[in-house]
Amino acid sequence: MPEYDFWPAERQAAAAKAGVSLTVEGEVATIVLNRPAKRNAMTPTMWWQLAEMGRALPGSVRAVLLRAEGPSFSAGLDRSVLVGEESPDGARSKTKTLIDLAASDPADAEMTIEAFQEAYTWWRRPDLISVAAVQGHAIGAGFQLALACDLRVVADDARFAMREISLGLVPDLGGTKPLTELVGYGRALEICATGRWIDAPEAERIGLANRVVPAADLTMQAQILVHELLAADRDALIETKALIRGATERDYDAQRAAERAAQVRRIRALARR
Repeated sequence: MPEYDFWPAERQAAAAKAGVSLTVEGEVATIVLNRPAKRNAMTPTMWWQLAEMGRALPGSVRAVLLRAEGPSFSAGLDRSVLVGEESPDGARSKTKTLIDLAASDPADAEMTIEAFQEAYTWWRRPDLISVAAVQGHAIGAGFQLALACDLRVVADDARFAMREISLGLVPDLGGTKPLTELVGYGRALEICATGRWIDAPEAERIGLANRVVPAADLTMQAQILVHELLAADRDALIETKALIRGATERDYDAQRAAERAAQVRRIRALARR
């Protein structure tokens, strides 16, 4: 493993044990979900490591590529989060389960979920562009992690589903806002309320996927998109991302004003070069 000051060997080892890894090459960070035997099912320990990775990234990183090993991007919540598991010696897992949350004070339960959400909140930071490369299943918590990224390159075998409602739950990892922004209120409600499958062609048609590519080419095509994004001026890209992100919350005149202000900043910055 490469050595980094911001992500030393002991942190790499802890992340690997949790099923995730981080590497940085120049301006690109690559984060890999690496529990293929479990179809990259998500655990609180994975979420903690993902949040730590977001906090640790050096300022030189401009783009983050998220991908997964194995046939699936992520099959959603690991079974241990739902019902707990026992280790071979009969000891109960320390993983906090839904049963534990139900028994705790509501404020404490919300704080626990907020901590889980931190793994999902940093991918759209204004100084970064994030790209998810999605293959196979992206279910529930895995679907929401793909939604946390700015852009998605999707293999032709990808299938998405928001299955929380089948457990009597709701999506709670930040996915409902980007889903609604991407596909609109009616379609987002239908996707979450039915828990149905969305295949790659439909994902592209309704705006979930930016590109659909052959599964064998997924990583390469995601890397190509990342490098296309890095060809842009960094500050111009930051300003453009901020404009697009804010467009859904501003009216037309406010958006035009934001464009004017951003352009003046860019012109003045260019003149100083």
